[in-house]
Amino acid sequence: MVLTAAVIIVYGWVVFFTEWSLLLLQITGFVAVAGVFGILAWIGYTLATTPPPKPIEEIEKELEEELKNLESKSAEEAKETGS
Repeated sequence: MVLTAAVIIVYGWVVFFTEWSLLLLQITGFVAVAGVFGILAWIGYTLATTPPPKPIEEIEKELEEELKNLESKSAEEAKETGS
């Protein structure tokens, strides 16, 4: 917290009371714009390279098959324990 307050004070002092104010504002603006567009590029890359999800119908079929498998296994276990 103290370090953050010190950075704010030093930044304000450089911006308002030194000849380096224009350079500091240019650097700050560049870092801000580069950061925003860097994040947008990352989001775009992620959207372009992520495979599409399976259709709902395919997922439903897989769930039905798993349910049938579970039912058949439980029926087999019931027969084995009943014998």
